[in-house]
Amino acid sequence: MTETVLETRHIVRDYHVRGGAFSRSGIVHAVKDASLKVEKGKTLAIVGESGSGKSTLARILTLIDAPTSGELFIAGEQVDIARTGVSRELRRKVQMVFQNPYGSLNPRQKIGDVLGEPLAINTRMSAAERDERAQQMLRKVGLGPEHFNRYPHMFSGGQRQRIAIARALMLNPSLLVLDEPVSALDLSVQAQILNLLADLQDEFQLTYVFISHDLSVVRYIADDVMVMYLGDVVEQGTRDALFANPQHPYTRQLFAATPRADVEHIRARLAKRAAAANA
Repeated sequence: MTETVLETRHIVRDYHVRGGAFSRSGIVHAVKDASLKVEKGKTLAIVGESGSGKSTLARILTLIDAPTSGELFIAGEQVDIARTGVSRELRRKVQMVFQNPYGSLNPRQKIGDVLGEPLAINTRMSAAERDERAQQMLRKVGLGPEHFNRYPHMFSGGQRQRIAIARALMLNPSLLVLDEPVSALDLSVQAQILNLLADLQDEFQLTYVFISHDLSVVRYIADDVMVMYLGDVVEQGTRDALFANPQHPYTRQLFAATPRADVEHIRARLAKRAAAANA
């Protein structure tokens, strides 16, 4: 029997905007009606352009913001942070990896302290136990003990993202929300981080919500895909079904605007260009 780690029902998020000298006050409907379900060990990708509402939804899923209305369930339990706040137990279940790894790391903290901080706040582990756990997690993400006492500025972008992933995993979460985690990285480094995420998912049976505008990345990592446009969920389905036969006009437009890098498509494009030149 499959286990549902994350579920939302009709999530809405509105923001009240104050008026100015030349503008009226009003309400921005950032997320209009988002319902989703993610099973244990699976990856749901949420895609859309800037302003589609995907990052706002990510903030709700990671318990940073409360929804205006709707229901959120984590591991089968309903969560209402506006009423009850975020408990330590709940914080252990859900973690987030941000787009900019350097901005999410304290430049004054050594990496060992960065990794140990979630344990210091949320557990009763001793300092020695926290250090041992941090060393283990560094090895899991492809770094070594020599990195333990270094500062964030001493690492490359890809290494910083590995550290951010390690920090997110320190509390053994069941759900990881990744907001554009590879978009700031070079293509070769992107592939390394995506492979690392896939390996970690297999090892720890992690559930991912992967926020992205890059469909080539989504095609590689996702099991299911949800497409958002101006706060609305316009299409949902399995990765293979959605890429093979997108139904909504916006989804088709999004796919058409994305460069294709597979060999057969490049050959077809070159052949078409050659035929046009000879016509």
